[in-house]
Amino acid sequence: MSNLSYEEAINNLSDDDVKVRKEAIESLVGITDESAIEPLIKATTDDNAQVRFKAAEILGNMGDVAVDKLIEEFKNAEGKDKRFLAFALKETEDKKVIPYFVDATEDEDFGVRKVAVRALGELQAEDELDAIAKCLEDEDWGVKLAAIQALGDLATDESIKLIKDARKAEDDKEFKKSCGKAIKKAEKRQKAKKSGESLVKLIPMSTIKEMEKTNIQKAIKEYERYVETRQPKDAPYKRLCVLYRKANDYDNEVRVIETAIDVFADNDKKLPYFEKRLAKLK
Repeated sequence: MSNLSYEEAINNLSDDDVKVRKEAIESLVGITDESAIEPLIKATTDDNAQVRFKAAEILGNMGDVAVDKLIEEFKNAEGKDKRFLAFALKETEDKKVIPYFVDATEDEDFGVRKVAVRALGELQAEDELDAIAKCLEDEDWGVKLAAIQALGDLATDESIKLIKDARKAEDDKEFKKSCGKAIKKAEKRQKAKKSGESLVKLIPMSTIKEMEKTNIQKAIKEYERYVETRQPKDAPYKRLCVLYRKANDYDNEVRVIETAIDVFADNDKKLPYFEKRLAKLK
């Protein structure tokens, strides 16, 4: 664990020694300070791949504070420099980035196209089916596979048909295998939709607990998935409240507690904890 202060870490991002820059970027994991956005965006163009990736990951987990700035930088970036900005935007999971990813499916850089089409699937951009389908004709193999995965994420009758058509038209066995997996995933998601089940992928609690040690913002995002889907486990709500309390985020802590009270309204064992906590806050 690094003992660098915020100011030291930001300054060290420009150091000539890659080891110093790696230490600096690791110490900024979980930061939400708006003043870190510009230095982190610059770090996405670092000579070292580890620094670039970690900077993009941090930006993607900063929340609303970084989205608009990332979009502006993304629109003006070119080539490889744009790839990690694309990854950062994908990590934000913000629907407002969809139009920019649609445009990026025609970017000159294959890496940008690959992230863009994959993101459209993860963001459930069903209205952009044509843009995703066009990537099935891409000259880059990775982009074509990303398009198949994106269609599987959409899990609509139209997207499944596109995957089946692509599988029929291609001779490559590995491609056909990828199509088969995507179809199975899509059909499973369709069944879940019809039965009202949640389509949100939940990471095991033990994994998120470990994540708290290295990436608080990412841990919060993963705990929020439990709250969003109103899971009948009290641990995610409790851990999320603790993290928001440490961050002095009163509004979000109250929101999580009130959600928990609603979820556990008929549970005499779990409900009192949240009622007492809410009473203390108010």
